[in-house]
Amino acid sequence: MDSTTIIGIVSIATAGITMCIGCIAPALAEGRAVASALTSLAQQPDASNTITRTLFVGLAMIESTAIYCFVISMILIFANPFWNQFISQ
Repeated sequence: MDSTTIIGIVSIATAGITMCIGCIAPALAEGRAVASALTSLAQQPDASNTITRTLFVGLAMIESTAIYCFVISMILIFANPFWNQFISQ
């Protein structure tokens, strides 16, 4: 096996692991955040505007983690910075 093949295999495996962790962790965090928000809304319905607004900001922050993991995996697959080093050698 040459070095280009090894870099390709490692890049694809790393992209897969990145997407696994990048999808599971935010999904669990979003579920927990929504459950906490619903509990808060049930206990204090007067604060629904504040709770809802804070929930949506928090969900956007949590979802950005998954998007960053997706971007990293796309870079590893399609625009890997290590390819040029080993192709030039």
